[in-house]
Amino acid sequence: MSTHALIVAFVTWFVICYFIVLNGGYLLLNLLAIISLRRRGEERILDDLPQAYSGLEPPISLLVPAYNEESTIAASVRSMLQLQYSELEIIVINDGSKDNTLQVLKEEFGLLPFPEAYRVQIETKPINGIFRSTRYPNLRVIDKMNGGKADSLNAGINASRYPLFCGVDADSILQRDSLQKVVKPFLHDPTVVATGGTVRVANGCDVRGGFLTSVGLPRNLWAMFQVVEYLRAFLFGRLGWSAINGMLIISGAFGVFRKEAVILAGGYRPKTIGEDMELVVRMHRVLRERRQPYRIEFVPEPVCWTEAPEDRQTLRNQRIRWQRGLSESLSSNWGLMFSRNGGVPGWFAFPFMVLFEWLGPLVELGGYLFMAVAFAFDWISWGAASIFLFVAIGLGIMLSASGLLLEEMSFHIYPKGRHLAWLGLIVIIENFGYRQLNSYWRLVGLWRWATQSEASWGVMTRKGTWQRK
Repeated sequence: MSTHALIVAFVTWFVICYFIVLNGGYLLLNLLAIISLRRRGEERILDDLPQAYSGLEPPISLLVPAYNEESTIAASVRSMLQLQYSELEIIVINDGSKDNTLQVLKEEFGLLPFPEAYRVQIETKPINGIFRSTRYPNLRVIDKMNGGKADSLNAGINASRYPLFCGVDADSILQRDSLQKVVKPFLHDPTVVATGGTVRVANGCDVRGGFLTSVGLPRNLWAMFQVVEYLRAFLFGRLGWSAINGMLIISGAFGVFRKEAVILAGGYRPKTIGEDMELVVRMHRVLRERRQPYRIEFVPEPVCWTEAPEDRQTLRNQRIRWQRGLSESLSSNWGLMFSRNGGVPGWFAFPFMVLFEWLGPLVELGGYLFMAVAFAFDWISWGAASIFLFVAIGLGIMLSASGLLLEEMSFHIYPKGRHLAWLGLIVIIENFGYRQLNSYWRLVGLWRWATQSEASWGVMTRKGTWQRK
């Protein structure tokens, strides 16, 4: 066999084996998620009974960073004011918005300046003023100089009064019982330092009075693709890792943290794009270095709805940011990988993220390109090409279908048959173009991180029409 043939054979089987291990890892996570959902299903039987809350649940500070959110901020805050929870405070952090975000808040909630002690536990950009609502005593607004989302959250932590805090995106809609659900792990286990909830796509849903009243599917194809993505990522991705205490990501759209643990880790890192993941990875690293028992858990019940991008450019910007944020999170916490006391996060979750999420776009797109060229020039057989298509496309469809199946079996959020039919169709067609395009955007994010290109949030277009009812 010639050297050329040996190289072709080696690359061919390397690519095939990579996709087998990748999808095999996700299938294992899927199995762990199924086991966890069955256990939770038995516990949820009690949730159908009338709930009586003791009032002893730990109080929570709800932190809402807002930058140019005038179209959605009022509805979001109204929904948070109606949450069912024994004791909570809402702190909106206006991060130097250039639109009328602060003015909307003043008019909607009757804000007045309120002098109060502000304890600086984490350094942030200067605070311009603190306002208190004359209509809702548990609502405060911090007006500060622009410093980014991470800096805003740190300012909210400084101003918060309670031992737990929950970071919520300003364009999010929470279900009324969302805090009751996401705080349960803290009640059952005193070592829990963070929990994350499921995030769903709100496009196509009906929202009235700041709350989601009926579930629907978006008519926009880009948003439809993201519905399936979110099902796959949350239901067996994060749930599977949570089952073995290896979850490295809590979505910035909805997560609850123990304040003292976050301050111990140094708070959110301002000069990073993926501040939510970076904090969680750093908490793993710091707590394991200190050999402190802890758990970071995922709550699978759908608790938070958010608007997904509906145009290609906005979605592209988002995915580039996510990949760059992933790169920053992993590279800045490299000491966790294979560390002496790394456990599941250091020995399994971190290497998995490096091989399949961080470097994945490079290998995946390179694999598609190589197999296409090799087949065109008759370097590989029909059999090898068929095996590649099965492991790259066939298993991808199976994984997405399993996420949809888990959703239907466990939560049945989409009640109409036509909803499931559309989602089933999207499960198939997303594998023929959309996932490859997504990999390309992630590769751009990886390149920008590697070349230290200037970080930019880009223009995030929000319609906000689903919150104006």
